[in-house]
Amino acid sequence: MHPLKNVTLALQGGGAHGAFVWGVVDKVLEDGRLGIEAISATSAGAMNAVALASGMAAGGPEGARQNLEFFWAEVSRMDQTFDVFSRWNQWIQALKLPPEYHPVHALLHFLTHTLPPNLLNPFNFNPLRELLLRAVDFDELNRSPRAPKLFLNATNIRTGKLKVFETPAISVEAVLASACLPPYFQAVEVDGEHYWDGGYLGNPAIFPLIYRQGTSDVIIMQVTAITRNELPASAADILHRINEISFNSSLMREMRAIAFATRLIDSGELDSTKHRRMFMHWIGNDTLMSELGTATQFHPEWGLLCKLRDAGRQTASDWLDRNFEHIGTRSTIEIDKMFM
Repeated sequence: MHPLKNVTLALQGGGAHGAFVWGVVDKVLEDGRLGIEAISATSAGAMNAVALASGMAAGGPEGARQNLEFFWAEVSRMDQTFDVFSRWNQWIQALKLPPEYHPVHALLHFLTHTLPPNLLNPFNFNPLRELLLRAVDFDELNRSPRAPKLFLNATNIRTGKLKVFETPAISVEAVLASACLPPYFQAVEVDGEHYWDGGYLGNPAIFPLIYRQGTSDVIIMQVTAITRNELPASAADILHRINEISFNSSLMREMRAIAFATRLIDSGELDSTKHRRMFMHWIGNDTLMSELGTATQFHPEWGLLCKLRDAGRQTASDWLDRNFEHIGTRSTIEIDKMFM
C-alpha cells in the first residue's frame, strides 16, 4: 500500500452542473490514493465541500461518498416535488425543444429579472437551508481532524470584496451566502454583513490554498466551460456565454498571477525558500459542459445529475491514469496555454 499523496481541491460552482464535481470527487475518494488536506469552494462547489467534509468527519472517504450521494439525491427529490415542473420538462423533452423554451424556465427568468428578490420571495424561503442542515453536521466538520480545512467564498455586497469563510467557523449561512444568486434569492446576512454568490469574485479562490501551510498541489475541478467552439446565436445562448465568461474571470486572473509567480521562481528572481512553487492541476470537461444550456443548471433532474456524476467519474479516472505519478513533482496543465 503506497502512502497517500496529499492535495488541495478548488471546487467551482454551477448549480445542478455541480453534480459533475460530485462525480470527480467520488472517483478520487474511491480511488483512495489522494488525501484531501483542504478545499476552496464556491456556490454548488461549497455544497459539495461541506457534504464531503461532514461525511469525511463521520465515516472517512466512504462516509463522504455516501453523504454526497445523499445530498444530490435529496436535491433532485426536492425538484420533483414540483410535479408541474416535471410534467413540463417531460413535454419539452418529448418535443426535443431547447431548454430555454421551457415555459417554466422562461417565466422564472422573466420574474427574476423584473422583480427584486424581496418581492419575488418575501418570506426568504430557501429549501436548501433545511437540506443542508439534514445532510451536514456543521459542528463536527468544524472540529473534526478527519475533515479537510474548508474555505468558502462569497461576495460582500457593501465592500465589493471577496469574503472567505473558513473552518472552524463554517455555518449553513456561510454556504448559502456562497451560493446566493441575487436574481433569485435575497442577500444572505452573516455577522451584520450581506453577501451574494462568491462566483463574482472567486470561482473558486485559489489564494487561500496557496497561503496555507501544507501540500503545494492544487486540483481545480471546473464546471463552467472555458472554451466553446461555436458562437452563441440565440439571446439565451448569448446570455449564457456572458455568464460563463464572467464566472470564469476571477479564476483566469488568479491563474495568470500564479503563472507569473512561477516564472519568477523558476528564473531565480523570487527566492524559492520564501515563495512556494505551486503545482497546478485541472479536471474538467469543456466538451460536455458546452453542450448543456443554462436552463439545466436550475433543473436538477435525477437523470441529468447521474449523467454528470458518471461523466465526472470517468473524467477523474482518465486524469488519475495520466497524471497521478506527477502529483507532488510538477504541474499537469500548461497554465499559459489554458488561461492566458
